[in-house]
Amino acid sequence: MSGNLDRIQIIKGWRDAKGETQEKVYDVAWSDGRTPGADGKLPPVGNTVDVARATWKNTIGDPELIAVWTDPNFNPAEAAFYYAKVIEIPTPRWTAYEALRFNVKMPPEVPMTTQERAYTSPIWYTP
Repeated sequence: MSGNLDRIQIIKGWRDAKGETQEKVYDVAWSDGRTPGADGKLPPVGNTVDVARATWKNTIGDPELIAVWTDPNFNPAEAAFYYAKVIEIPTPRWTAYEALRFNVKMPPEVPMTTQERAYTSPIWYTP
């Protein structure tokens, strides 16, 4: 049992003309018909977690996300690497399960939810 998907991101890394490592994150597919803001960032997917019961509902997100992506800044003369990151909707963190199991109240600074992530192996491009 797992949470629905929030988004798929492609992370690109490269060295610029000065030899410094750069990284850019591209949101390539996302759930729930959200629209990136003026800053290009997606709003949060939402949160259905019931911390007291350590449960959540798959009423947000999507069970599957599919996309085809092309690097809008591809430079055939520049070495780069790419990998994908898939992010789920928020689900209870282990601390929520333990609080329920042991009937304890966690301090406010303890995170009670998490968004699981999966990463692919990198793809290396060499000119």
